[in-house]
Amino acid sequence: MKNLESKTPVLNDLIRLNNNRIAGYEQAIKHVDGATHLQSVFHNQIVQSYGFITALEEAIENTGGHVDMDQSTIEGKIFRSWMDMKTFFAKDDRKAILESCVDGENTIYQAYQEASTMEELPSDTQFLINQQKQELRVANHTILQLYKAEESV
Repeated sequence: MKNLESKTPVLNDLIRLNNNRIAGYEQAIKHVDGATHLQSVFHNQIVQSYGFITALEEAIENTGGHVDMDQSTIEGKIFRSWMDMKTFFAKDDRKAILESCVDGENTIYQAYQEASTMEELPSDTQFLINQQKQELRVANHTILQLYKAEESV
């Protein structure tokens, strides 16, 4: 059990990244006032991350680990501040917001990619990480398509 508990930091990291994702999309929703389609997509990303967090917390508890209650990272706070500044100075707010979202989606996907290579994790936890990673790939594609559409306008 001790070996499994030592692997929970990666799951706590994924929880933190999902919390950062939620906060980032909450900021993005505020900045795309009137763009209900974007707000809806961003809301779906938030709901998705809440579901991911719940499943990751269960996986941690199943390994005998403890969920770290420090739910955001310095990087996440910096990213949200950067998004605020970038949209403030950008001529096209939607494009800048979507670019930030693409960057954020790439970051979380990469973290899941790295976590999925940890062979020491139990098979059910690996399955969970891979399942969430695949869902993130679809979400990443959605945001990228929105960015490309905004870029061509």
